[in-house]
Amino acid sequence: MALALDTQPAPVNISSLEYAILETLAYSDIFEHPLTIDELHRFLTMSATKEEVRECVEKMDGVVSSHEYYFLADRADMINIVAIRNQRRENSRKAYHRALFYGRILGRLPFIRMAALTGSLAMLNLSKNMDMDYMLVAKPGRVWTARAFALLFGRLARLFGDVICPNVIVSENALEWNVRNMYAAREFAQMIPVCGFDVFGRMLSDNLWVNDFLPNLPLDSDSLLSKEKGGNFIFQSILEYLLNGKLGNLFEPWEMSRKIARFKKQKGYGAETNFSADLCQGNFDHHGSWALKAYEERLKALFPSPSPEGEGSPFSLRERVRVRAS
Repeated sequence: MALALDTQPAPVNISSLEYAILETLAYSDIFEHPLTIDELHRFLTMSATKEEVRECVEKMDGVVSSHEYYFLADRADMINIVAIRNQRRENSRKAYHRALFYGRILGRLPFIRMAALTGSLAMLNLSKNMDMDYMLVAKPGRVWTARAFALLFGRLARLFGDVICPNVIVSENALEWNVRNMYAAREFAQMIPVCGFDVFGRMLSDNLWVNDFLPNLPLDSDSLLSKEKGGNFIFQSILEYLLNGKLGNLFEPWEMSRKIARFKKQKGYGAETNFSADLCQGNFDHHGSWALKAYEERLKALFPSPSPEGEGSPFSLRERVRVRAS
């Protein structure tokens, strides 16, 4: 954003800002998740200050606010959507605290260098699916060994009624995301690191493309370094020592080969699954594709007759739904 002579930010084009607000709320609408002003600013699809967002949204006919939440005015259940968010938040709290506890344990398992809570629970927006989703970062050459330990721990958690899902496991050599679209950017923005803050900071630095979609999102890796506490557990160190040699070198490719062979037979394989020595991503339910399709349909309903392409036009905003090449 350009600076005026008095060094104050120049006013944002209100028309463009209105489009960005509607676009941002449209994405959250598909998850029945109205936003606070802080969240609306954080996830906004264009650069603006919080004060500019607040001033603009208060004047918009297409947006309604209730109990400090903002959502699209064309919803038939305008009252219910706030109640839904509040109820889901309350239902998520206990599971959220347990998920943080489990995440700290996951981060101390052999070869796991970072654990982050992802998905609806990270937004305190659990509905019917009570799974605890995680992204894990593993030592290079030990992704599938780390996954095996995570699944073993998941079986223990099931005894307490909790379902742990390490949906994405990557090596430290593959921190940069190849898929770049609004769904990936929002998943990244909503992620909550539980341990391995130094690794998470490196992942932020390797994925600055997220700011192309969410320019107000702070990607400050330096501030994360002070959050790290403690070192490896003795259990982690001992098992890594035992599995760093020949035994581990035999187990890793064997585990990868047999699991990939099984995954290829599983329903949903291919569209949002990716398996290699550096990546294990098993989104068999195609949640990302569903979200992008629903998002695009919501935008079409909001902007049925796009204005000429240009800054702030519904057409140019809608293009952000599509995957961007690296």
